[in-house]
Amino acid sequence: MATKQKKTDSKLVKETKVTQDQLISLYMEYVLEHEKMPKSVFKFCKDNNITEGQFYDFYGSFDGLKKGVWSKFYDNTTLVIEKSPEFDAFSTREKLLTFYYTFFELLTANRSYVLYTLSENPEMMKNLDQLKGLRRKVKGFANELIREGNEDKSSKILKQSETIFSEATWVQLLFIIKFWMDDNSAQFESTDVVIEKSVNTVFDLFDNTPLERMLDLGKFLWKEKMA
Repeated sequence: MATKQKKTDSKLVKETKVTQDQLISLYMEYVLEHEKMPKSVFKFCKDNNITEGQFYDFYGSFDGLKKGVWSKFYDNTTLVIEKSPEFDAFSTREKLLTFYYTFFELLTANRSYVLYTLSENPEMMKNLDQLKGLRRKVKGFANELIREGNEDKSSKILKQSETIFSEATWVQLLFIIKFWMDDNSAQFESTDVVIEKSVNTVFDLFDNTPLERMLDLGKFLWKEKMA
């Protein structure tokens, strides 16, 4: 009788549909509760009443899942901003600002996980390895923005480099993430200020009017450092 029940349970597990979002949620919850990455896909799946096959439908390893969390952060951000009827009419500067504000709202909703996973390893570069998928997507988003901006410029001299702009956007995002991780202001208001000032600075650099914006950003960062 016990054997029959075991087979029945096993069949039920296989029939349970698991989505990518559910798998990510289970993983993030495990990490927060145990303060470490799961060691075994088998044990993780058994504890969560799913099969290994269901896990491998989405990721080949926990490292892949770890990267997938950040890709999902990006995907959810773009889903939100693209639902806004005003977004298409925004300037490229406004679109980047909207992306950052929305992205960091999502990070804030998952702050405990983000702080842990980006501080897990003493070697910073190993922590940043999980951002590879995010980097590719953010650079692609930045390329689209600058391509859109270049379409409005008749002179080749005024057109901006997609490669340089996309890389600058990625470095900028890393800088803001680090600032946000250390931000102790109420509702992370200082991060919002950094987002606005840093985006304005990058665009002004490409518009050849950087000095005032750079001084403005520098003064703010100095003030935050000394506070």
